[in-house]
Amino acid sequence: MPDLDVFPGAFPHRPPSDMDSAEQIVEHDWQAFRAVERMTDHWARPGWHAGVRAYYWMLTFPHAGELMSRARHCQEALAHLGMDCVPDDGLHVTLTRIGSADLVSDDQVHLLADLAEQMALPAFEVTAHPMAGSKGAVRFTLAPWSPLIRLHAALSEAGRRANVPGGKPTAAFRPHLGLQYSNRERPAAPVIESVARLRDLEPVPLEIRSAELVELWRTSGPSPAYRWRVVRSVPLRPRSGAPFPRAVTRTDLGPHAS
Repeated sequence: MPDLDVFPGAFPHRPPSDMDSAEQIVEHDWQAFRAVERMTDHWARPGWHAGVRAYYWMLTFPHAGELMSRARHCQEALAHLGMDCVPDDGLHVTLTRIGSADLVSDDQVHLLADLAEQMALPAFEVTAHPMAGSKGAVRFTLAPWSPLIRLHAALSEAGRRANVPGGKPTAAFRPHLGLQYSNRERPAAPVIESVARLRDLEPVPLEIRSAELVELWRTSGPSPAYRWRVVRSVPLRPRSGAPFPRAVTRTDLGPHAS
C-alpha cells in the first residue's frame, strides 16, 4: 500500500499513524479540526467558474438510507450555523481528479474506465463516523483508510496509463465524506463546539461496491452546488459469496462537492 505523507495542501496535513485503526483515525481527524481557528468559504476556489467541467472518480451512496438519515439528523442539529448542506443524493467521497473536460478526450475517458474495470479492484466496507471537519466543511470521518488508499492508488495508476492529467498524488489523499460546507469566512470555535455534540453518535457502515467516473460542474445561485453526470460505474470485485455486479454506463445527475 502506498505511504501517505505530510502534504501542505491536504487536511489534515499529516496523516494518522495507523490507517486501519478507527479509534486513531477518528481522534486524529478531530484533533486536526479542533486546531482550526478560522473557517474559509468552501466555494471560493480558484479555477471554478461557470462553464468549467472536469472528470473525477467518486464513491456515491444513492441507496444508503442509514447514511442519509444520519446526515439529516446532523444537518438539523447544525442548522443554526447557516452552512450549505449536502443533499441526500449528493453524499459522496471524492477519490481523485482525472482532469478538465477540455483536456481529456472521450477516448481517454472510455480507456480509463476500461482499465479500471480490468483491474478487478476489490469491494470493501468502511464506516462513517460523526463528526469532524476541515477549514471549509463539516464532514464524517471514514475508517479504515487502507482500502480507500489502495483504491486511490489503483485509479491513479489507471489514469497514468490512460495519460490523463490526474489530480493530487495518493500521498496527499485524506478520505472523508462531506456533510455541509462553509459559505463564508467565520471563526471556527462555534462550529467546533456544535460539531462536538454529535460525536457520540454511532458510526454508519458503508458497503463500497463500485467507483463512479463522473463529469462534474458547478451551478450558481443562492445555494451553489456541484452537479455530475456518471459516465461509468465501475464494479469492484465482490467479496466471497457476493454476486458480481455488472458495469453500468448512465447519465444520472446529482449534486456534488469535492
